[in-house]
Amino acid sequence: MSSSPGRSCLKKQLNCSMEDLPEALLTEILNRITTTSDLNSLSLVSKQLYKIEGNQRDAIRVGSGLCIATKELTSLCARFPNLRKLEIDYSGWIPGHGKQLDNKGLFVFSSHCSSLIDLTLSFCSHIDDSGLACLAYCKTLLSLTLNSTPKVTSVGLFSVAVGCTSLSALHLIGCEKIDSVEWLEYLGRDGSLEELVVKNCQGINHHDFLKFGSGWMKLQKFEFERKRGKYDLLDPGNVVYDSSYDAHSMDVYDFCCESLKDLRLAHIETWPEAGLRVLLGKCKALEKLCLEYVRALNDNDIIALSRSCSNLKRISLWLNLQRYSSDINYCETRTSLTDNNLYALALNCCMLQMIDLSFTGCDADWPSEIGFTQEGFLVLIQSCPIRVLVLNNANFFDDEGMKALSSSPHLETLELILCHAVTDAGMRFIAHTPCLSNLTLRMCHNVTDVGVAELEGAQKLESLVIECCGEVSLQAAQHVAKSVQYSSECSNALMKKIGLGGY
Repeated sequence: MSSSPGRSCLKKQLNCSMEDLPEALLTEILNRITTTSDLNSLSLVSKQLYKIEGNQRDAIRVGSGLCIATKELTSLCARFPNLRKLEIDYSGWIPGHGKQLDNKGLFVFSSHCSSLIDLTLSFCSHIDDSGLACLAYCKTLLSLTLNSTPKVTSVGLFSVAVGCTSLSALHLIGCEKIDSVEWLEYLGRDGSLEELVVKNCQGINHHDFLKFGSGWMKLQKFEFERKRGKYDLLDPGNVVYDSSYDAHSMDVYDFCCESLKDLRLAHIETWPEAGLRVLLGKCKALEKLCLEYVRALNDNDIIALSRSCSNLKRISLWLNLQRYSSDINYCETRTSLTDNNLYALALNCCMLQMIDLSFTGCDADWPSEIGFTQEGFLVLIQSCPIRVLVLNNANFFDDEGMKALSSSPHLETLELILCHAVTDAGMRFIAHTPCLSNLTLRMCHNVTDVGVAELEGAQKLESLVIECCGEVSLQAAQHVAKSVQYSSECSNALMKKIGLGGY
């Protein structure tokens, strides 16, 4: 059977080569595709698509399976001439996966990617100080992340500080051989860093950052987390801290950090010297604060913070048991902060929108070693436009607290973990919170199907997460919100959150 002239014409049009399409149209097609695998597949359709996609791609992530021969790496760089972000990640690598990228390979990337501004090296065990020295060729490099690079030392980092004159963000994670702080002093004198994150680097102490000097002037984000031991969270230890000590009564450290907006300190010891606790009285622009198990803090630190940080919007306080005394004849074991902090925040930080309070190692029953009371907590809640609230093991918080929360005009997200004093009555109250749309209950064993049914009747929730709440069934939870996540067991993330895992 012969085909009609119309059908032949249509077949000819369908067979029209992609090469005949305008470049602007092909670019628009590629702009609408966000999945990397789809982009890789589409680029094989035609030479023109291959070229346009290569010119357009500004970020790639490579690792196991990457061919490290110089010729192939050079071709890869030529394939993406406008590459701005490169991540080399060998997490989970074993020798059977082939060779890792080494110093020579990093030199190829450094010398051929003239537009590179963001580089991440993760678990790159074959790159050392001489490889980092190659980064001096990256004159446009703005951000560098070193994650578990075991051969890199302070010498290599110093070469980066000297050679990468545009560097504004530096992240060091699990870099065991970086210790001396010449690199930090150099970056401080240059004063170009806006973001500095140091986590789990055993050779770097939080007192070292006091040598950062004038570098604090420009810094907008700072995060320091000490590598911790197995018993850091639960053991109050034998050291007794002075609860009346005021590290902010005199300006011991002569530096200014008025640009700092985001501050996180975790697992550090701030005694007997003040160290980084002095930052809490100097950050006038601070918007986000996270203090996770910082030893020796007291009320004076948060009061000093509240007086200088009127723009504070988010605060996370993760507290464990410590021993305090201002009297030689009396010592108490409790969390580091009391209601005085809550009253100071309520008075001075009227823009506060997010609160995350976590208590580790405290008894489940009230009264216990927690320095906060429900009265002080509710003063803070009722004084600020709180939109997000997370409470972990807050044994002072009960159904009366839920009743008070129900009148919060701004509360949108509530997460309760190990809040055993909250029952079905509390669920009945919280169901009437005007703007509440996201609720998470983890290990709240006194909430049952009856309380969850109260939430279903209100028909307000967009999302509901139930994890390891033994008296709540999937059947009761599944129709309460548009999105429901249910698990009868504890996740690893939850175990870490409550201080029982992740050491």
